[in-house]
Amino acid sequence: MMVPLSYYVILSTIVFLTGLVGVLIRRNIIIILLSIELMLNATNINFVAFSHYFQTLSGQVFVFFTLTVAAAEVAVGLAIIIALYRSKSSINVDDFQLLKW
Repeated sequence: MMVPLSYYVILSTIVFLTGLVGVLIRRNIIIILLSIELMLNATNINFVAFSHYFQTLSGQVFVFFTLTVAAAEVAVGLAIIIALYRSKSSINVDDFQLLKW
């Protein structure tokens, strides 16, 4: 039994919206980082689903690039979070006003 493409698109939309809501609502910087990862994984679901639907490998190659970017983002993001926590002793986004004018 083959799962229709629309199911994957719906799943991807739900995962992406969950990540988007997490970025917009939550104030914890670690939760925001995890929500960004959810949004990247939602795009990966779409890439793989459409790649399988069109019988090409290009979508799956893009997934590898996305996973690489996600790994780099986590490494840099966690380093920034640790540096901010050491200076402010907080991971609440509202406490950081370093980049504001």
